[in-house]
Amino acid sequence: MPQDSVDAVIAPPGHAGAGSAVVTGRRADLLWLGPVAAGYAVVQLLLIIPGTGLGWDETVYVSQVAHDAQAAFFSAPRARGITYLVAPVAAFTSSVAALRVYLALLAAAALLLSLWVWRRTLPTPVLALAGGLFAGLWVTLSYGSQAMPNLWVAFGALFTVGCFLRAVRDPGDRRALAGVAAGVAFAALMRPTDAFWLVVPLFGAAMVVPSWRRLAVVTALAAGLAVGSAEWIIEAQVRYGGLLPRLHRASDIQGGLGWNPAFADQLRSLGGRTLCRPCDVPPPHPLTTLWWFALPPLTAAGLALARRGSRLTAVAVPTVTALCLSAPYLLMIGYAAPRFLLPAYALLAIPVALCLTRLCSVRRARPWVISALCAALALHLAVQLSIAHAVADRSRTDRGAFTAVASELRRLGLRPPCVLSGTEAVRAAFATGCTVRQVYGGHDGSITAPALTSLARTRPTALLLSADQPPPPWARHWRPHPLPGLPNLPRYRAYLAPSDPQHAAQGG
Repeated sequence: MPQDSVDAVIAPPGHAGAGSAVVTGRRADLLWLGPVAAGYAVVQLLLIIPGTGLGWDETVYVSQVAHDAQAAFFSAPRARGITYLVAPVAAFTSSVAALRVYLALLAAAALLLSLWVWRRTLPTPVLALAGGLFAGLWVTLSYGSQAMPNLWVAFGALFTVGCFLRAVRDPGDRRALAGVAAGVAFAALMRPTDAFWLVVPLFGAAMVVPSWRRLAVVTALAAGLAVGSAEWIIEAQVRYGGLLPRLHRASDIQGGLGWNPAFADQLRSLGGRTLCRPCDVPPPHPLTTLWWFALPPLTAAGLALARRGSRLTAVAVPTVTALCLSAPYLLMIGYAAPRFLLPAYALLAIPVALCLTRLCSVRRARPWVISALCAALALHLAVQLSIAHAVADRSRTDRGAFTAVASELRRLGLRPPCVLSGTEAVRAAFATGCTVRQVYGGHDGSITAPALTSLARTRPTALLLSADQPPPPWARHWRPHPLPGLPNLPRYRAYLAPSDPQHAAQGG
């Protein structure tokens, strides 16, 4: 990296070389940032997407707008932002591949845009490295083409903080002010609770720094949060009787929010576990966790370097915001999923990239420092790619298994209008076109047992359970049928209600 670009990061704001380094031509900026976004898309298209199927959560989101499927139960913590995002494709085609390609290209564009707004704050080489570090994580690669909200909150957070820094420094930058409101609204549409933790540190910064204390900035933050959360709040009033009851129900579904440090659980999930609940598994190979332990010292070093150059705010604001966004998932939820921390990783990539670029500028040790750094980054990327490939392979296995299950259920007479209940009923129903009705007792409860048995008299109905799980009393007379093995559940059964045509034909 050129020395003048690095010096621009640590130089005082009024330094003659800082402006020329930060405000570069758009073409030059695109030459730095464009390949990062393009590489992110290409890796997904070639390594991640082919042959993968929808996960359980994805199925819930996509089913809300899918043209050939029944909408699955939408529980209290969920927001409809990701459903709106996939609607242009899911409403017209059932092709998972088409949806994956659409999301991968959209994610690459979002990565480029969220880095682009930082060009007046930090040099583009630093931003390119930050984007590469974030995009190279296995969790970022895996969720780029998935219909899940967390990565989109990360893009929204990175975009919002970049616009915020521009807005507070230049009162005349109306585009940046509009970007603050739009970024918060987008994050809130995806996950309102995450957007709250995004706004808190930015609001605090606007109040603490005298020169940032402007009504327009505070209004943009508040307006974005209100507009983005409006649909979720209205739905809370209609379905749950108010915002507080919905928040309480969401807390119950997540195991109860409280003092639940989950650092160890997050560490165990870094080996490729998309959900660690309960997280009673051994830690993964040390190579998969080294970057996690390196993150705090590299962030601290980036802050120290920024302070020396009188550019502390450009690094401190994203760092503090990242800590606020990660706090609920590290301290208040008793389980782990790597995707929860994606917004924090996106923001912490800024100080880490600044630190690494400064290491490359040390003249006395430059050759061996750069060689060692490149070797470490290459090893890190190779490990992340291998994990992402393994996660994609599991998705391919799941897709094949549920295709076989759906085929067997159709053979047994489960065709629309049909009803499925029980374990993994969501994905099986999506594949067969059935409706999901879960008996009250779990977080997806939408029907009582008597109501389900009554419904079973009018349409084909089946209860899906693992073979070692006995049927509930109201389904003991339903006829069991073995199903093809599912991942982690090799012995699986469908209990068909007596009203099922195939069951009746066999004398059930």
